[in-house]
Amino acid sequence: MALWSLIDHNFEVKTAHPTKITLINTVVDLLENQRADELTSEQVLEISNISKGSLYHHFIDFSALIDAARIVRYARWADRSIQILTTVMNEASNRAQFFEGLARVFELTQSPASRSSRFERARIVGMAEGNPRLMHDLGEEQQRLTDSITELVIKAQNAGYLRSDLDSASIALLIQGYAFGKIIDDIATLHIDPKKWNALIADVIEKSLATQA
Repeated sequence: MALWSLIDHNFEVKTAHPTKITLINTVVDLLENQRADELTSEQVLEISNISKGSLYHHFIDFSALIDAARIVRYARWADRSIQILTTVMNEASNRAQFFEGLARVFELTQSPASRSSRFERARIVGMAEGNPRLMHDLGEEQQRLTDSITELVIKAQNAGYLRSDLDSASIALLIQGYAFGKIIDDIATLHIDPKKWNALIADVIEKSLATQA
């Protein structure tokens, strides 16, 4: 599968009661164009054609449904990230190809087109503070992402692409951290040249993490 095509892939809730899936996916879709505080239960019920009783059978309150939809949207981003990095690992036959693939990932995740995704992830993370339910579910989703990237890092270490003396989980966190950190530039008045930023990140990652050629 081509690396660039993965960014537009949609992931849906698949393991839950059909009614619960419909409710969550309805909110997931609505959040494409509306803020969560603009949504009402009446709106969701009308669009989903689900009864009010069914909604409160599956969710303790409307905010629980909103939180579930937020987790799904976060999971979609996580799944895209995992698939893109998996593609890079599977398609690389040598060290040079591996880092060329990572460079393309840098360009993809740091691009202006991904700005809204970075902001949404930041909002969801911020909302988790003071919301134990969201914190728990988001934590599980984030751990899945970190574990998956860690496994890919270990494969790259075993293949001789990445330094084996470095902790694989720490490398996985670093990869996620630089991608998420681009939001600092997103809110700045004057933005850094994306090409220069990507070149710097690629250089830092390769020189600090790569095995000796």
